[in-house]
Amino acid sequence: MEKSPDAFRTISEVADDLDLPQHVLRFWETRFPQIKPMKRGGGRRYYRPEDVDLLKGIRHLLYDHGYTIKGVQKLLKTNGNRFVSAVASGDVATMEAIVAANSEKTLEPKVGVSDEDQIVGRPKAKPSGRFFGFGGGSDDDTPEISIGKSSVGKEDRALLQEALFDLLECKRLLDQVR
Repeated sequence: MEKSPDAFRTISEVADDLDLPQHVLRFWETRFPQIKPMKRGGGRRYYRPEDVDLLKGIRHLLYDHGYTIKGVQKLLKTNGNRFVSAVASGDVATMEAIVAANSEKTLEPKVGVSDEDQIVGRPKAKPSGRFFGFGGGSDDDTPEISIGKSSVGKEDRALLQEALFDLLECKRLLDQVR
């Protein structure tokens, strides 16, 4: 007999569902204060459905997206539990709505942090321009780059720079695995 979706789950059921050892879930409780399973007599843990969703989101960010524990903590602090839960389910509309709502709440934008930085999968590196031989000035000051008889316009340069940032992010993730 299968449990109702609203039923509480034991740590062994959650660990099996997430394909993680139980000690990892206990460790995450020490690192993420948002994880608060109900504890019964004898210290047995019972996870609510929203706890399981949050754990799925944390697992997805740590293992599938290559986030560090500190990075997930920052996402939780910035965007809240619902955002991380939405990551696991792939609910992009909810994630974008939460990011938009959070950006409206802050009267002054944080220096160096944009909404794009808070969406999963975006490169962490900021454009510097040093890779393409132009200074850090505005786009209007940036000259067209000539390569032989052809030149690279602003749109092409932006696409190349975006591809470079993606490659740098891939390199960062690979370096973490090594």
